[in-house]
Amino acid sequence: MTPLIRMLIEAGPLAAFFFANARAGIMTGTAVFMAATAASLAVSWWMERRVPLMPVVGAGFVLLFGGLTLWLNDDLFIKLKPTLVNLFFATALFIAHALRRNLLKRILGAVLSLTDAGWRILGLRWAVFFVVLAVLNEAVWRTMDTDAWVNFKVFGIMPLTLLFSALQTPLILRHQVPEPEPGDETASP
Repeated sequence: MTPLIRMLIEAGPLAAFFFANARAGIMTGTAVFMAATAASLAVSWWMERRVPLMPVVGAGFVLLFGGLTLWLNDDLFIKLKPTLVNLFFATALFIAHALRRNLLKRILGAVLSLTDAGWRILGLRWAVFFVVLAVLNEAVWRTMDTDAWVNFKVFGIMPLTLLFSALQTPLILRHQVPEPEPGDETASP
């Protein structure tokens, strides 16, 4: 799957949420978000015959908290979802670090080849970033109206995540393990 198609599949549900909320309110937006999230997982499965772990976990949270939002007719649950998802990921990364496990390496090891030190640093940075996103989400939904929160969720969290990812490039380059040259018998695996 090309990176553009992957981005469309992953960002599509968020865009659908934004537009549905703008046209028909948070409850309709939540229902559309849930349906679009399930559809994006189905498309991902159809195209690759697998679904990456993080989108599955995110979808589980969307369906659980979206379902609670609709069932109880209370938008608190969909607003809490980003906080809890980010804290879940942060906790998993902090626990993995404490146990000297490389969770990010298990998730991203097929696309990145880093030293163990690089994976540890990257994992800690992402854990802290997830905590920052959780705190930001809490601050925004508690101090602004629902439409402002939806705008932050769409136009704040995604760009912050892309910027944070881009800022990790120097670390990744510094700790990248060079691939052996084809036919180089002396290179270690």
